[in-house]
Amino acid sequence: MNIANATILMLYALGMSLGQVLFKIAANRAKARAADGFLESLVTDGYFILAVAIYGALTLVWVWILMRVPLSRAYPFLVLAFVFTPAFAVLFFDELVNIWYFTGLAFILVGLGILVWKVN
Repeated sequence: MNIANATILMLYALGMSLGQVLFKIAANRAKARAADGFLESLVTDGYFILAVAIYGALTLVWVWILMRVPLSRAYPFLVLAFVFTPAFAVLFFDELVNIWYFTGLAFILVGLGILVWKVN
């Protein structure tokens, strides 16, 4: 896989993680506005709307990616969202992760490396 496609796929995973952060912010805000009702709290929340818009745009990007890269080569890059999203959770929401979590993430990254650079 060439560097351009790998970069696009990494940015795609980063976008997925950003969407998750926005969904979490929207969930926290909906919880705080529980009296307004769940659906009304979400559909009127700017963070939720932005997250849905990002996911919609990412759907188009994904199809564009699949025009350039075989699905079997592109899909493993989605595991990067398992790396980016927890990092954002720690940074933005003060969530805690332990050494075992990081160990698991390291295995994920090693697996991705094997798939990307060693699989024909």
